[in-house]
Amino acid sequence: MSRCGAAAVLGAGIMGSSVALLLARRGVRVSLIDAAAEPFAGASRWNEGKIHLGYLYGADPSLATARALIPGGLRFRGIVEQLLDRRLPDAVVTPHGDRYVIHRRSVASAEQVWALAQRISALTRAHESAQEYFGPLEPPRLLSRREIDASYDGDTIVAAIEVPERSVSTPPIADWFVDALHGTPGIEIVVQHRVARVSEHRGQWMVHTQEGSLGPFDAVVNALWEGRPAVDATVGLATADAWTHRYRVSIFARTKRPVDVRSAVIAVGPFGDVKSYDGTSLYLSWYDAGLLVESHDLQAPRVPALSGTDAQRVADETFARLAGIVKGVGDVRERVDTLAVRGGWVYAVGRGGLSDARSGLHRRDRVGALARRRYFSVDTGKYSIAPALALQVADAIA
Repeated sequence: MSRCGAAAVLGAGIMGSSVALLLARRGVRVSLIDAAAEPFAGASRWNEGKIHLGYLYGADPSLATARALIPGGLRFRGIVEQLLDRRLPDAVVTPHGDRYVIHRRSVASAEQVWALAQRISALTRAHESAQEYFGPLEPPRLLSRREIDASYDGDTIVAAIEVPERSVSTPPIADWFVDALHGTPGIEIVVQHRVARVSEHRGQWMVHTQEGSLGPFDAVVNALWEGRPAVDATVGLATADAWTHRYRVSIFARTKRPVDVRSAVIAVGPFGDVKSYDGTSLYLSWYDAGLLVESHDLQAPRVPALSGTDAQRVADETFARLAGIVKGVGDVRERVDTLAVRGGWVYAVGRGGLSDARSGLHRRDRVGALARRRYFSVDTGKYSIAPALALQVADAIA
């Protein structure tokens, strides 16, 4: 039995759920608390599932972001398969590496992105966990002008780089996590409880929600993405000097027949991306179309329900903007069988717009856990590094 008898985990996304599973399997009684009606209802279910190795952050030449993301990204598959006690099938993983297509209005030049990609490749290939990734970590490759013109709008795209980054389809993985939570003894799932504050008394912790107080607990893990700094402030844990809450939605589509479109990221700035997991299951986003709320407050504001009209507007603009750049997106729309516009809150240290190369959002290296005795606050940073961070937090608690 662990020295920690009971723990509260705030937030039932991939970070909180991973911590809950790890602690419960070590004999800790866990209360997993979330404001939604069920676990994995927000961004951990509804995102592109990119397994980051740092290539996206072409405006961070320091490599600090890449170094923060690479270890967790390389280990993602192995840790998640252990947590879920099942292998991730090929159908939920993009079959090829991503293409980073450089927009003519990119905040980083094609030369900068190419140079950074080569440096990141050297880091990943030399890493001790390199063999744990989804596929071979092939060196980046510059596409020829003919290849660019065949797949993209040549007037918009100035260069394209193929990298070994993969993505996973997040909705089925979310379902498997929920099954694991329900099937693991020692986990109490407390839903529809919005956390307001945490208090400490004689070495134990109470979690106060708008619906009532829970506890006492020997440890608390704050894995919220919506309003995490506000809860940290109630226990006197210092927050970052600048942060941004963003509520973003994107398209999750399934087509009647396979479409011939490769996964691609339009970089570097407030553009979009396309993910094709198996030819019929796709994710499409356009940053400005899907960004519904942006806030720098400690507590993120409530988001009104997305109406059918709003969802249609997001879908129309996303398809239009992507189809003007990525050939094949028009076929996606013509062959759509089912389509959903979904998303969630994303938290990031830093402020500024993605169209500004100096924006703090072009870095994601200030991630990880802060602790005050047995209260842990975790900035997940990216979906792909959450399981590895969860291991660190569970080790520190148990």
